[in-house]
Amino acid sequence: MEMNASYTSFVAVGDSFTEGMSDLLPDGSYRGWADVLAARLAARTPGFRYANLAVRGKLIGQIVDEQVGVAAAMRADVVTLVGGLNDTLRPKCDMGLVRARLEEAVERLAPSCGQLVLMRSPGRNGPVMQRFRPRMEELFSLIDDLAARHGALVVDLYGAASLGDPRMWDVDRLHLTAEGHRRVAEAVWQALGLPAEHEWHTPVPATLPPRWVVRRAEDVRFARQHLAPWIGRRLTGRSSGDGRPPKRAELLPFEPPSS
Repeated sequence: MEMNASYTSFVAVGDSFTEGMSDLLPDGSYRGWADVLAARLAARTPGFRYANLAVRGKLIGQIVDEQVGVAAAMRADVVTLVGGLNDTLRPKCDMGLVRARLEEAVERLAPSCGQLVLMRSPGRNGPVMQRFRPRMEELFSLIDDLAARHGALVVDLYGAASLGDPRMWDVDRLHLTAEGHRRVAEAVWQALGLPAEHEWHTPVPATLPPRWVVRRAEDVRFARQHLAPWIGRRLTGRSSGDGRPPKRAELLPFEPPSS
């Protein structure tokens, strides 16, 4: 990419990762890597415009049906697309369907924008990661292939040990902390050819692990507050994003959220 490139507009497409969970602001809303990136791009370019169509819980088919056409019509300089991971985490996942819908998304978005950015999503180290790793890696292989065919950039967050560190993840074990989102924003920033401000892949300094009793208490809290509701939604066909509008539905001049 051209160093010090200039971008005047950015549209983010995806699910909870792009919506910004769990980078919580004082007013109860979420910031996240896309907002952080937009703020940094806006600081370089007067009149910079930003839309974030992401909605938590969305599967790749829903992202294509509800977001891709809207994003393509905006004709932005930069479009980011992150989707499909929610599909891979479901007990019954049709990877053929995931492949077809993701291909459709890239084929529609790539010609409509100045630069399409795809990602190999980060994964928290642990047993859940190990269980779903084959599906995730199949998804990421497809992303690499689509990027090569359509001139998209790929930001490899999956390969960064720093983002696999459990300390980068919220108590729900599904979403990054504020520091994790800040690192993702930096990774995309650098991929766009902009000068590095810090090394986003630098590992977190080592600390003593929590005591066994603390870990077990965290496991119980996680199961009660996050795992059980997640399983309940899967069994009933519900989603955390049902009825929720996009985060920033229109491509408008960027105004940072209150922090």
